[in-house]
Amino acid sequence: MSVVQKGGAAVASASRRQFLKAGLAGGAVAAASTVAGGALAAGDPLITEIQDWNRYPGDGVDAFPYGKPSQFESEVVRRNVPWLTSDSISSINFTPLHELDGIITPNGLCFERHHAGIAVVDPQQHRLMINGLVDTPLVFTMADLMRFPRENRVYFLECAANSGMEWRGSQLNGCQFTHGMVHCVMYTGVPLKYLLEEAGVKTSAKWIMPEGADASAMTRSIPLEKALEDCLVAFKMNGEALRPEQGYPLRLVVPGWEGNMWIKWLRRIEVGDEPWHQREETSKYTDLLANGKARRFTWVMDVKSVITNPSPQAPIKYKRGRTVLTGLAWSGNGTIKRVDVTLDGGRNWVTARLDGPSLSKSLHRFYYEFDWDGSELFLQSRAIDEAGFVQPTKDELRAARGDNSIYHNNGIQTWHVNPDGVIENVEIS
Repeated sequence: MSVVQKGGAAVASASRRQFLKAGLAGGAVAAASTVAGGALAAGDPLITEIQDWNRYPGDGVDAFPYGKPSQFESEVVRRNVPWLTSDSISSINFTPLHELDGIITPNGLCFERHHAGIAVVDPQQHRLMINGLVDTPLVFTMADLMRFPRENRVYFLECAANSGMEWRGSQLNGCQFTHGMVHCVMYTGVPLKYLLEEAGVKTSAKWIMPEGADASAMTRSIPLEKALEDCLVAFKMNGEALRPEQGYPLRLVVPGWEGNMWIKWLRRIEVGDEPWHQREETSKYTDLLANGKARRFTWVMDVKSVITNPSPQAPIKYKRGRTVLTGLAWSGNGTIKRVDVTLDGGRNWVTARLDGPSLSKSLHRFYYEFDWDGSELFLQSRAIDEAGFVQPTKDELRAARGDNSIYHNNGIQTWHVNPDGVIENVEIS
C-alpha cells in the first residue's frame, strides 16, 4: 500500500461454528448478567405492558390502495447532492444501499439520472420506430409490443459515473453517495433481436442508435452484436410497470454495460453501418487519460464491490461483540466468483460468504460475521468475477489511467471505524 493511515489492528476471526457457539454462550451470559443486575427483574415494560398497537384497531384494507413503507422507515429514501449540478432536471440522486439487503432494489429506491427531467409519456400515444438499414421500417404501439414473446431477467444498472468523485481521493461520507448510482431489478420485456428480425436487418448493418423521447433526445451508439445478444426492450420492473423516472412506458436494457446506454422513454432505434459519435460518447462518457487522450466505447462496467453496512451512514451502535458485515458485488462480465474482505486495511484478507441468487450481470450479496473487540478497523472488500478479473486498488487504477478520469471507477473502497463505532470514508490506496 502506498498510503498508510493510522494503521489498523488485525482482528482475528473464528470459524462459523466457533462464532455461533461463542455467540450462544455469550448471549446466555449477557442475559443472565442483565437479569442479575436488576434491569429485567421486574420485567421489560415493552413486553409486559399493553402498547397502543395492541390496544386499538388499525387502518382497513383500502386505506392505502397502493402500499407504502412503514412510517418508521421514512429515512430510507433516495438522496441527492445539490451542489453536484446546477439544475435538478439534469442531475442524479442515489440509492440508499446502506439500508437495503438482498440483491433486489425496491422500485421506489432505484437511483435516478436525468438529462432533461422526467418525461411524462402517455402509453396510448407512445410509439417505437425501427428505421435505417432495415428491409421494412416499422412503427410499434405498446399493444403491438405486448404480442411478442417476453422474458424476465435480473440485471444491475450502474451509472458510469458511480464513484467518479472518488478518483482523486475520499470525498463523500456515505456509501449511498460514493456507490449509490447502482440498482438491481427484474426486467420484463421483449428481446430486441425479435424486433430487429421483424424489420429485417440488412447485411451491411453493424450498429444501432436508440433514441429517447425526453427533451434531451438521449442517443447512444451500440454494436449490433450486443443488441442481438441480450438487450431487452422492457416495460416492467419487479413485476409492475416501469416508474416514470425509470423510463415509463418503455426503456432499453443493455446488460452489464454503462447505464447511459439504457435509453429511457425509448422511441426510436436506427440501424446503421458505423457509430454516430453523439455527444454522450464523445465529450461525455469517455475516459480521459494522463496523456490527454480519451478512451472511447468503454461500455462494460468492470468488477466492483462495496461494504454497505457497517459504513458511514450505518455506524456500529454498540461497543463490541458479534457484528455482521454485508455488502454488494457485481460485474458486467458475468457472475461474481468470490469476495474477500479485510478488517485491517488489506494486511489480512478472508473470504466472505455469498448468499442468495448468483445471476449473470446482477448484484451479489455477501456477508462476513466476526467479533468486534472495540479496536479501530479499516474495512475493505475485493471482488473477483467469473472471467478472472480482480477488483483493483485505487493506485492500480491511477497507474493505468491517471487522475483525470471520472467514469468507470471500480477501485477498492475503505471505511475507517473508530473505537466509538463512528465510520468515515478514507483512502488506503
